[in-house]
Amino acid sequence: MTSHNSKALIFDIETVGENFDQMDEVTQHALTRAVRENSKSEAELQDGIEAVRQKTSLSPLTGQIVAIGVLAGDSDKGAVYYQAPGQEGQELKHEGIKLAAMSEPEMLERFWHVVKSCRQLVGFNSRGFDAFHINIRSAIHGIRPSVDLMSNRYLGSQRAQVQHIDLLDQLKYYGAVWGSGLSLHMWCRAFGISSPKDSGVDGSQVGKLFADARYEDIARYNIDDLYATRELYRAWDKYLNFQ
Repeated sequence: MTSHNSKALIFDIETVGENFDQMDEVTQHALTRAVRENSKSEAELQDGIEAVRQKTSLSPLTGQIVAIGVLAGDSDKGAVYYQAPGQEGQELKHEGIKLAAMSEPEMLERFWHVVKSCRQLVGFNSRGFDAFHINIRSAIHGIRPSVDLMSNRYLGSQRAQVQHIDLLDQLKYYGAVWGSGLSLHMWCRAFGISSPKDSGVDGSQVGKLFADARYEDIARYNIDDLYATRELYRAWDKYLNFQ
């Protein structure tokens, strides 16, 4: 089977959430409603509210994108567009990948410009997280996506300009298989791929890194995610892709 690597672009995002304590009361009430209705004790209630506080980055309605990375499927060419307040316009190189500091709207504009010329866009849990966030955050900023990344979940039925391959969807056969692990780390571990978590950073730490102004560390962590996703894509494409 001919490899599809030459027409694929790997992508990944990092997000941070709003400060829960700075949200208006109506929003706080909406976010904690289920916790308050289902908690059976004060301790359980407080634990539930704390969990909500820690998860504001998981929704594009209460979080923002602080890094968008893209990497070619067949080379080490790529870029990470990342937020670094006060450093906009700064460009660096890391292992051949360009790091460019810019605002969230600029990151999104750049992303949509790049992806409209690729054939395949590949991510991990990208339908449920990355593409969804990118679409909604773009609309919030008044930016129209250049391609439709959510047209159809099934590869054989996608008719969009750019084919969107969500590796988690493919490896779990669109949800037909349960209990196989959801994290990129677990799939990398099974396939013998270096995990982005090996560096000691994971997605849950991005908010703290951003608050500490460690913007370049977030961008470099995003690069690790890109490389891991690309190696997993190559394994799937070689052994399990029948398209």
